[in-house]
Amino acid sequence: MNHPLQSSRSLATILIACVLLLHSSFPARAAEEKRSVDYSHYDEPLFDQIVDHIRVKVAARLADRKLTNDRYFIIPYAYEDKDVRPELSHSFMTVIRVFAHGKGASVTRGLKERRYKNWNFEAFTISWLPHDFDKNPDLCVFEGFGARLIPDWNKCPVVVGRDFKLEETVQLAVNVKNAVCMWGPYEITKGAFDLAVKRLRLLDSGKIKYRADDRIYRKDRVAINCFHAMAGLEELYPNGGIFGTGFKMWGINGTARVLIEYNDRGAKMGLLLEPMNEKKDRFGFVYAPTRDSRPIYNPFKVASVYHR
Repeated sequence: MNHPLQSSRSLATILIACVLLLHSSFPARAAEEKRSVDYSHYDEPLFDQIVDHIRVKVAARLADRKLTNDRYFIIPYAYEDKDVRPELSHSFMTVIRVFAHGKGASVTRGLKERRYKNWNFEAFTISWLPHDFDKNPDLCVFEGFGARLIPDWNKCPVVVGRDFKLEETVQLAVNVKNAVCMWGPYEITKGAFDLAVKRLRLLDSGKIKYRADDRIYRKDRVAINCFHAMAGLEELYPNGGIFGTGFKMWGINGTARVLIEYNDRGAKMGLLLEPMNEKKDRFGFVYAPTRDSRPIYNPFKVASVYHR
């Protein structure tokens, strides 16, 4: 008679083989298609390109009108490499509050008031990673036989986390020449902004840690990953992925899953003021080593090129 552990390992082996077979049979991703890209901002650092893109998009929404009430926006992002490896993928988002004119509203504690053209605003980014990821970017995601399917078999440690600022996060993508995707800006309610601030406070409190595979730690708020740091602002939700394992639920796929949740639960709760289209709303930034070279990896229909 087989030992129960041997039987469970055999089952896990079969399941893993099935997952890999299914994955290998998927059609080639859009990255293999020819895409036209914009090289006009090639010499601008990626961070500057992203900030300029946000400013233009938000300014267009405000339309130079006098604001009688505060306005709130979120900009979700993802980055990934051409092989979409989880250890090189990340999901994060920026949250913005634009102040109404002449009301003298107080800045949210811990944030800094800034100015762009005729608007005062405050902003923060939710980008949850191991506290030393900028110095030690070797992320442990799945370690050990069957770790992808059996959470208890994953030997990756729980570590102290840190919320990285937008510039720090973008630099992480630049360091490995990743493709970066952004969506929005999407307008949200004050209630949604308050929930995002509450999530920021949780991350900054040190009460919760980081683990890329958080399946057995999230429920009790022991540790969460970047995906769940921005998903479900009212609760740490959802699982997602093949067989509920989180398989392939990282990078662009991960953030896209968050937007699907926002569209559903966020809209029903009155937190989201406009629909999100996780496919059509994508804008990309792709790396190219020289101005006249083709980008190494471009999964986007619309993209700007960067090299630093």
